[in-house]
Amino acid sequence: MSIQACAELVERADPDRFRATMAAPVAARDVLFPIFAFNVEVSRAPWVTQEPMIAEMRLQWWRDALEEIQQNGVPRKHEVTTPLAGVLSGAMAAVLDANVAARRWDIYKDAFEDAAHFDEYLGATTGGLLWVAAWALGAKDEASVRRYAKGIAIANWLVAVPALEAAGRIPLLDGRADAVRDLAKTGLDAMASVSRDDIPAVAHPALWSGWKAKAILRQVIKTPARVADGALGVSEFGANLGLLRRSVLGGL
Repeated sequence: MSIQACAELVERADPDRFRATMAAPVAARDVLFPIFAFNVEVSRAPWVTQEPMIAEMRLQWWRDALEEIQQNGVPRKHEVTTPLAGVLSGAMAAVLDANVAARRWDIYKDAFEDAAHFDEYLGATTGGLLWVAAWALGAKDEASVRRYAKGIAIANWLVAVPALEAAGRIPLLDGRADAVRDLAKTGLDAMASVSRDDIPAVAHPALWSGWKAKAILRQVIKTPARVADGALGVSEFGANLGLLRRSVLGGL
């Protein structure tokens, strides 16, 4: 039950976020790896079974663990919950509880009800996760973190569209090219509205997991068909350069 176990879990299941976290200072990694390991466990819970009731139970297990952290800081023993409790406040645990609750959408095959439901889902999942990560590192301006995280969430979602559709989900409210382009513009505008000075430098590594997001959103704006084709991404050279720049110079 250690930071190392959390890091290994993230490395196996979320290699991009692992690479971004490894570019951060050691002290930041010790905070981020438990939070991102939690995300691995929760995000995959709805997908490891075809039985909705079992998936619901898996998510409820994590909600119960977070409630224990909120109440007394001592959750049930688990390789992730123990180190997670060491970096969360009760208020942070409450934000992550909303993350888990939103994941119920992943269990079923219903479409999003409307744009507000879609925004709520992204805000509770990626938005809540990255706000807690930044908060745990010292950020205070929730609105700025969440705006930046919105762009990351949209980029990640657009990358995942083909896999979600293959799994029988309906990930987009409107899959037409203009609507997809507008969604990407919304994400890019949200990220552009945040300057590096809006968030303290010590908290920047919480958002480095979105280091590919702007490039992906620009790809979608230029060629929306890349979403359906599963052709979004950044070259290995570009990815390495982006992480190196952040590791050396800081920033978002």
